[in-house]
Amino acid sequence: MFPPLEIRGGRGSYQTIMQTYKIAVLAGDGIGPEVMTEAVKVLKNVEKLESIRFEFEEALVGGAAYEAHKKPLPESTLKLAQDADSVLLGAVGGPKWEPLDYSVRPERALLGLRSELGLFANLRPALVFPALVDASTLKREVIEGIDLMVVRELTGGIYFGKPRGVTTNADGSQVGVNTLTYATYEIERIARVAFELARKRRKKVTSIDKANVLETTELWRQVVTRIHEAHYRDIELSHMYVDNCAMQLIRNPKQFDVLLTDNLFGDILSDAAAMLTGSIGMLASASLNETAKGMYEPVHGSAPDIAGQGKANPIATILSAAMMLDYSFGERKSAMRIYKAVEEVLKKGIRTGDIFTAGNQLVSTSQMGDAVVKELNV
Repeated sequence: MFPPLEIRGGRGSYQTIMQTYKIAVLAGDGIGPEVMTEAVKVLKNVEKLESIRFEFEEALVGGAAYEAHKKPLPESTLKLAQDADSVLLGAVGGPKWEPLDYSVRPERALLGLRSELGLFANLRPALVFPALVDASTLKREVIEGIDLMVVRELTGGIYFGKPRGVTTNADGSQVGVNTLTYATYEIERIARVAFELARKRRKKVTSIDKANVLETTELWRQVVTRIHEAHYRDIELSHMYVDNCAMQLIRNPKQFDVLLTDNLFGDILSDAAAMLTGSIGMLASASLNETAKGMYEPVHGSAPDIAGQGKANPIATILSAAMMLDYSFGERKSAMRIYKAVEEVLKKGIRTGDIFTAGNQLVSTSQMGDAVVKELNV
């Protein structure tokens, strides 16, 4: 599930001595604190089983940070993230903060962390656990065996391009502007990540663009093709328009191995891929920079409608912690131990509400965390 990356620089890969990692714990808003508690619980149990130690330091982010500091990403939180070996994030945002000016909404904290930490590569695996095949809204034969990875460029594109904003004309009418822009080097480095991942999977990359109408993505296609021809001829490369990809994800998702996307297209397609698996509460993600420092977070949002009720599924956050162990720390054995524990829990029919079906055992957020910990110790 988590193939190692060439850009990884984790210190634990080649050492047998006790290794300590400092983790910035940013629980955030809504269900963030609940699912984060369970992920930290699992990591603390891993400490007892492996020759590694973790130093956890918490800080406010998103709406919680705005309430305390009037900004979603306080300087103290950013400094902690910069000083830590890795960042574990819960979720940010909610309707409560939607009336705020765009510049101080909780989601700006995510963009700030990505930019300041140089987290250009977002990895979102979409894998269907055999025990959850029937939890998907699609037919078994369509989704059984899905194992794909969305590689999304995270620090460029329309989310960061300038000029941007809303202006008012003399007649009172308004104009909104966002700029889609990519430099060659931004496309090159994310393409390399996708090709390196594909070498350790099924050796197939599908690059997503809209080159028939957007010149920026025409450049994207040209650069990806050039990198492929120069360095990765052992990988099968194909190109697909984003609208067709959205359709194919529903029609025949098993055709995909690694999906390479820009920022906007990846934001949309990764959520679509997530729902193939039965619940967005199951999907982890990693955002990496060129030194393998990362920010790890569940794909789901803050879900304020169920916050504080013990209904949230913590598995996505637990699997995000596993990705952190693998990609940033090089502790692959520990990462796979967590993954296998989750798999065993699901085989036993233990379910939170989002993946519950008749005949299974319905559990709370904390009970799901306890079940994973129990399997770790088997």
